[in-house]
Amino acid sequence: MSTGITAINERVKEEGAFISALRAEVGRVIVGQNYLVDRLIIGLLANGHLLVEGVPGLAKTLTVKTLAAAVNARFQRIQFTPDLLPADLVGTQVYNPKDATFFIRQGPVFANIILADEINRAPAKVQSALLEAMQEHQVTIGQETFSLPSPFLVLATQNPIEQEGTYPLPEAQVDRFMLKLVVTYPTREEERRIMDAMAVTDANTAVRPVVEPEAILRARKVVDDIYVDDKIKDYILNIVFATRDPAAHKLDLKPYIRYGASPRATLNMALAARAHAFLQGRGYVTPQDVKSIAPDVLRHRVMVSYEAEAEDLRPDDVVGRILNSLPVP
Repeated sequence: MSTGITAINERVKEEGAFISALRAEVGRVIVGQNYLVDRLIIGLLANGHLLVEGVPGLAKTLTVKTLAAAVNARFQRIQFTPDLLPADLVGTQVYNPKDATFFIRQGPVFANIILADEINRAPAKVQSALLEAMQEHQVTIGQETFSLPSPFLVLATQNPIEQEGTYPLPEAQVDRFMLKLVVTYPTREEERRIMDAMAVTDANTAVRPVVEPEAILRARKVVDDIYVDDKIKDYILNIVFATRDPAAHKLDLKPYIRYGASPRATLNMALAARAHAFLQGRGYVTPQDVKSIAPDVLRHRVMVSYEAEAEDLRPDDVVGRILNSLPVP
């Protein structure tokens, strides 16, 4: 087994050589936000859609746009608004009066990286139109079904739902996002660096592509081969099952959980932990990989009860208690 892990380590170093260049290119524009940048790269490596939440002005859109520009792939930004229609997203049939026929005009979703900006400002019909693309990597227009390009990744930003003009996303769609990231304010030192670099009338945010899509696809094959020990797999299962039946794991959390994480959480946690290990240059998953990624996988899948809200407990608090209480292999 040690020989196999050594070989995987070598493949990780070889196929992950682009990571440092990608981080450096993004870092030329984005000050701080290392957590956000690393999680976006994990989404690329693990072929998982990401939901990024934070108040306006925290460079969510700029970070996603910068990362997309650093990858030499087709990028589309879609601004979600209350009057957006499904056809504005996926495309529609257009009538040609010259020969009395219809032809398909594809929408902006036909790209490698989609920035769904302020996704929770659009109504439910638009969210439903995005579901097929996110889950099946295909779009149906009229009677025809079209495959989306590979890689295909949705990076969505949203404002907190308490803000005016926002709609809560359907649970089925939220569950399609591998990770939900919560972006907070920068530190005082980081904000000073942001002010020095960006408080000008013409800030230089030009980004050059440093990674080809083929390199991402090759890296994904290596991520699939990263070794996960049986004890780590059991640890992942313990975490997920503790959100469903905390009493079975000697946790006094049942009054605070309305319902726990779905099986998709188990799959995404295992895959995201592999991608996290790849990002660290390792060919095997450690318990710390799981603990690092678990809050991002679970915070949008664990629904807290009214009792939890009354005590000001958020999903992050519940997940934190689970991670702090379960034995680590």
